[in-house]
Amino acid sequence: MATRFSLGAFAGRFEETRLGAVREAVGEGTIRHQGDAGDSIYWLCYRRAQHRLWVVSSGEMGGPDHLVTEIVEELTEKDAGVSADCAIIPEKFSPVVLDSKLHLGMSRQEVITALGPPSKLEAAQIVYSHEGKLADGFDETAWLILGFGEDKLVSMRGGKTTTN
Repeated sequence: MATRFSLGAFAGRFEETRLGAVREAVGEGTIRHQGDAGDSIYWLCYRRAQHRLWVVSSGEMGGPDHLVTEIVEELTEKDAGVSADCAIIPEKFSPVVLDSKLHLGMSRQEVITALGPPSKLEAAQIVYSHEGKLADGFDETAWLILGFGEDKLVSMRGGKTTTN
């Protein structure tokens, strides 16, 4: 459940890979910040054609190294405005894949076949979530929130956090 991600050949792990490492690998992007304390987040934003990608670190859970805690990718409308805050990501960093299985464009059935029955199923969204205790006593929460349009995966939000 939502432990790894890849941007093309670049492989990362939630709560292990630093935002800075993603930025260095891509060679583009500015780490942005917003909020304070538990509401604080850091992120990199990228764009390519109709794709928008955010690589996020919770200010609290990502720690001072800004470890990646979430990945969000979505397809936008053809006429959607281009954000100047988002760097253009080179083609070699696509596709974005979560847990070696999920990528935009998959059908709803392909997703369910790859991941099994979801935690929650709605017309335009499938949710997979996991909460549990690790052997060391820490609490682990992982999630995948998958959006569909015309039976194709058009947005995915996946992440993982560990707390004590």
